[in-house]
Amino acid sequence: MSKRKAHNMRARLERSCRAMLSTNHVAVVNIDPSGRQGMVNWKNCKNIPPGQRIADAVCDIAHSWTIYISALCIDQRGQRYIKSIEIAPQGIYRAEHLSDAIEQSYRALRDECNPNHLVASGWIAIPSAVSLDEEQAARVFDAVGAWNQQKAA
Repeated sequence: MSKRKAHNMRARLERSCRAMLSTNHVAVVNIDPSGRQGMVNWKNCKNIPPGQRIADAVCDIAHSWTIYISALCIDQRGQRYIKSIEIAPQGIYRAEHLSDAIEQSYRALRDECNPNHLVASGWIAIPSAVSLDEEQAARVFDAVGAWNQQKAA
């Protein structure tokens, strides 16, 4: 007779949390200079109300992250344009350990932009291996009000 695997509550909790984040298409969005940070459904661009279960699932469990970093600019003719890069750190990380991976790429992208055109900058972090296209990322930034910022100094 075969022996069943022992019950592993931690693995079961992690699978449950990852499934919840995946079905709700959760993404963490941060916008500067306003400092707005929140959770958004990256598929339909609706805000996800703050809740303990989703916050715990994002922060307390290590994930394989995909991070979309953008600088939102307006040229002298009033045309909007976005400079973006997408990074996917190798391995699985807790949310608190992502700052190093984001910060270096974030600063490099901001430094590439014309400071007279820069309106805002921000990032979208998805706790799974999902790649956003530029149009979808622009819709997410638009939904959270990234274009309605005061001009960065």
